[in-house]
Parts: sequence; C-alpha cells; structure tokens
Amino acid sequence: MQQRIRPRPINYWLYLGIPLATAVALILLELTSVDMDVANLFFDQTTGAFIGRHSYLLENILHDRVKQGVILMGLVALVAFAASFFWQRLFGWRRELGCLVLALGLSTAFVTPLKKVTQVQCPWSLSQFGGKETYSKLLEPRPATDKPGLCWPGGHAATGFCLFGLFFMLRDRRPRLARVAFAVALVAGSVLSVGRMMQGAHFLSHNIWTAVFCWLIGLGSYYLVLYRRRVPEVTAAERGIA
Repeated sequence: MQQRIRPRPINYWLYLGIPLATAVALILLELTSVDMDVANLFFDQTTGAFIGRHSYLLENILHDRVKQGVILMGLVALVAFAASFFWQRLFGWRRELGCLVLALGLSTAFVTPLKKVTQVQCPWSLSQFGGKETYSKLLEPRPATDKPGLCWPGGHAATGFCLFGLFFMLRDRRPRLARVAFAVALVAGSVLSVGRMMQGAHFLSHNIWTAVFCWLIGLGSYYLVLYRRRVPEVTAAERGIA
C-alpha cells in the first residue's frame, strides 16, 4: 500500500520571515559601501584585474561545466515528469516532479528579464576596476551609457540556488534527504557566487538577492503544487480493488 503523505506544517516566520528580512537588509545595504569594499578584496591593484578574471577553474569548471550539469538535471527532471504520466513507478512522484520542474524553470528564467530591466553594471566594467562605466547602486538612476549593464541579479548564483527546488520536492516525503538538498543548494550557490565575485562579474548583494528570489520561487512552487494536497494518489487497496 502506498504511504499517505500529508504536507508538513510551514513555519511562515521562518520560511518567509528570513528571506523578507534579508531583502530589507539588502535595501539598507544600499546606504553603505559594503558591495564596493568586498569587491576591492578581490581586485589586484598591481595587475589591474580581478584575481579570478582569467581562472580556468572559475570560468571553465565552476561556470560552464556546473551550469551544463544543472541544465542536464533540469532536463532529466522534465523527462521524469513527462514519464510520470505513463510509467507506473513514477505515478506517485508526479506532483513532486512537477514542483521541481516548475521551481527549476522559474528560478533560472527570472534572471535575464530582471537584468535587462535594471541595467546594473558589473564590477569589471566600472572605472574603479579598470573599466569605463560609472558605478551606481541598485536603487539609483543609471548614468548614461552606450552599454547598459546586465549584472543584477546574479545569474550564475541561480545555477546553485535553484537547487532549493530539490529541498521543496523532498520536504514531505524525505525530510532528511531534503535537509541535505537544502545544504547542497546553499553551498553550491555560495561557492558559485564567490567564484563570480572573484572574477569581477558580480557584487555581493547581487548574489544574495538571487538566493532570496530562488528561495521564494521554490516556496511558491511548493505551496502551489504540493502543500494543499492531502494524499498523492488513491491506492488500489483504498479503492477496494484486490
């Protein structure tokens, strides 16, 4: 008999309170020079370049290969979701797979439109770091330029933080494994964020904003697809079929 799966209660003070408080902190961060101070830690004044600007590990492995790996995982999740409509072994996981596909898709799709709207410059493009563009904070007007920036929010950070979707997929069925998935997403997103900061591609706040967005997208996908349901499937025994 298939086990009844009941959604575990959501602590909204934790699941919503922390990301919203983080968003408020990021807005207040605009009043400080923290972004620029952190960026300066990764900038080599002697060479006039960021310390990871031409790193094979950061560019080819942590950027290109990791991104390809997450894309592959997303495709596997999509195929598994489609297969759940006709492969009996996946019937009971259909909603979870749908939640994962939705979370992964939205967590990676939101970045590019926001980049085009906000037009925030990358650190490596700024005059302070050898570029030609003028620095402006997120909530400030953009200086006139022929090359609008495309650096907020952090795109590559979403490659790691989109894995919050795995946490929500497993939250009710496999709580322990879900906690592992949460840790993997947090570590992966953080490592990829630092890597891009070392290359001069993003400021610290760009990546934290991405983490907030990805978490809220994962939470919203979970609430929409999984949280309100009572039982994933009606079993044969419950229908009275021998």
